[in-house]
Amino acid sequence: ILGCLDVPSSGTYRLAGRNVEALTPVELARIRNQEIGFVFQNFHLLPRVSALKNVELPLVYGGTPRKQRMERAQELLAGVGLANRVGYLPNELSGGQKQRVAIARALANNPVLLLADEPTGALDSGTGHEIMNLFGSLNERGVTVVVITHDADVAAYANRTLRIMDGRIKNGGEEPSP
Repeated sequence: ILGCLDVPSSGTYRLAGRNVEALTPVELARIRNQEIGFVFQNFHLLPRVSALKNVELPLVYGGTPRKQRMERAQELLAGVGLANRVGYLPNELSGGQKQRVAIARALANNPVLLLADEPTGALDSGTGHEIMNLFGSLNERGVTVVVITHDADVAAYANRTLRIMDGRIKNGGEEPSP
């Protein structure tokens, strides 16, 4: 629902003041491309194209000129520590490297909302720490970052945590416990 892939069965979801249910499929697609970044647990990288081309993909759909796409993708890959892997195919990357490509891709269009499903699950602790710090700096610049995790160490980075149990919010607005 948060990613505009589905609508609520009851209630109203407003994103930046807009009622999501009232938007057309084209408007929803534009929002998903330009305003929301997705980091999937299983990466969802295109297997036959390089890390650079995977990061460029949202920019292609957004109509960004080729030179700007390439520069932005290189900048993002450098930002997640993969400047030396731009030409690698996904099957040539480790799980952690694939996740960092997926994170760079999610940031391509400077989203206002970043949705990350277990973003550090395939990363070593040092890289996970770097990624969570990156998410923190994005949040400080006004990006809303929603991380879904089972890892208490990852949850500890959050300004606010929500726990979901049996499909219901168990508690809300709490500071994460150490």
